[in-house]
Amino acid sequence: MLRIVFLLLLLGNAGYYMWSHGYLAGMGLAPELQSEPQRLQEQIRPDALVLQQPDAVQAPADEPAKTAEPEAPAVDDSAPPAAPESKSDGKPEAAAAAAREIKDAKDAKDTKDAKTAIKEPEACYQANGIEEAQADSIRRALAGRPKGDWELVANHQGGRWMVYMGKFPDAEFMDRKRGELRLMNIDFDRAGGSFEPGLSLGRFSTEEAAQRQLATFARQGVRTARVVQERPDVTTYALRLPKATPSMRNEVAALAGKNLVPKALQACAK
Repeated sequence: MLRIVFLLLLLGNAGYYMWSHGYLAGMGLAPELQSEPQRLQEQIRPDALVLQQPDAVQAPADEPAKTAEPEAPAVDDSAPPAAPESKSDGKPEAAAAAAREIKDAKDAKDTKDAKTAIKEPEACYQANGIEEAQADSIRRALAGRPKGDWELVANHQGGRWMVYMGKFPDAEFMDRKRGELRLMNIDFDRAGGSFEPGLSLGRFSTEEAAQRQLATFARQGVRTARVVQERPDVTTYALRLPKATPSMRNEVAALAGKNLVPKALQACAK
């Protein structure tokens, strides 16, 4: 179908070209001539034709030339009077001031964003050995910060019990007891702390274990030993900042205040 249309258009264009250029004049098909060359051939002596200009008309001498005056524009009484131009009311200055304020605010925001873009390095910090009362104060001080910024890790340390001999009246008496224990093949060491002068026959994490050992020593002939609590149960806390920048570390230390002194925040152990 497209080929037929194309051929028809091509034939039509070719026919128009031949008709417009007179190739079909022999067949009586030719466009009408717009010019009349036969009239030019019928002219008699066309070279004798001369075109003349009319004489200019001069104004009378005694009549002064009138100066053309501009016509006054017609006044339309029905039209409303034109409003007088309003004087500057300061709006351009106000707009310029507002534009300056917007630009200054944008510059300040860009400066703040640039400072924020410089990210501080993050590291883990921790302070150990915080007691229960100090931990409560730190919780209240840091309550306003996101929970992911900090945590208090409890470290429960159970009590310690000891099979103890003492206190002895003097060093000579303690030396005599050492000799007796050596003869029984029972190990011992210094009791230490507030239990001096005295001897420890063993330390245990529970009172039950210490009592069982005391019964064993009694069967071996030890009569003056007893079980004492060397250290009570203790719960301490560690303040941990998993991902803290130096500025955040200083801020947390300031909020915690004296509850971290002298336990300063140190880098976490790897």
